[in-house]
Amino acid sequence: MPTVRKRASAKRDLVEQYVYLAEHAGVETAERFLANAGESFSDLSRNPEMGAPLSWRSPELAGLRKWRVSGFENFLIFYQPRPDGVSIVRVLHAAQDWWTLLGIL
Repeated sequence: MPTVRKRASAKRDLVEQYVYLAEHAGVETAERFLANAGESFSDLSRNPEMGAPLSWRSPELAGLRKWRVSGFENFLIFYQPRPDGVSIVRVLHAAQDWWTLLGIL
């Protein structure tokens, strides 16, 4: 079974997005976001090539890909395929300056 590894930065992102959604859209929406993010991570672990590849100069970000959280298309998942699944690097809102945020990992 493919595995999903979440970096500390991705875990923080999920908490921040949950809190924001709970405060602005309600706890039910925030709970649905977490569930959908988890399902999206599982989908990516089974099909790691389905996200759009991104080019970076940093070797730490080699192979980085981008996908959307199912049902929450404004939330982007940045991940790296691994032989046994995926590593979730960040989960960011599309309106954020994600190029800069990813560049400072």
